[in-house]
Amino acid sequence: MGESYQIKDQEALYFLTFHVVGWADVFTRKLYRDIIIESFRYRQQTDGLVIYAYVIMSNHVHCILRSSNGALSETIRDFKKFTSKRIMKEIEQNPVESRGDWLPIIFRYHARFNRRVENRQFWTHYNHAVELSSNHMINTRLNYIHMNPVKAGIVRNPEEYIYSSASNYCGLDSLLDVELIELS
Repeated sequence: MGESYQIKDQEALYFLTFHVVGWADVFTRKLYRDIIIESFRYRQQTDGLVIYAYVIMSNHVHCILRSSNGALSETIRDFKKFTSKRIMKEIEQNPVESRGDWLPIIFRYHARFNRRVENRQFWTHYNHAVELSSNHMINTRLNYIHMNPVKAGIVRNPEEYIYSSASNYCGLDSLLDVELIELS
């Protein structure tokens, strides 16, 4: 992992991307997207995670985050650890999961190449952390996050995709509370 994509300032605002190993399309199921939402909400309440923007796509999550307690790396580590275990457990134990036979094979395969995991790996270890130090950078990443489902052909307008903070920025009902970024 390049040093330029590491979280250096634990209190700064960051654009982050979490990828599922092998780009496996896990988040095509509502159940797994809801685990991400629930986990974000839990980290907001317990760990001081401040979420400014997010989108959950089929195999990755983009977000703009910061930590109000100066522990962003630890909060992300705990978020990824919990969600990976919970989602893999759901996949393996859900009798109606049609991909229950082959998704675990992908998770085991990717774990073979990583000394930090024992037998299964859900998330890649890099987060592609980019510190957002200017209004231009913030605006560019905010737009990128909200336009992801539009560019993927899922919706026509960003606010129509419910697993995104675009609805928050349009004053609509949303699944997760976020802090709105107001650029000067």
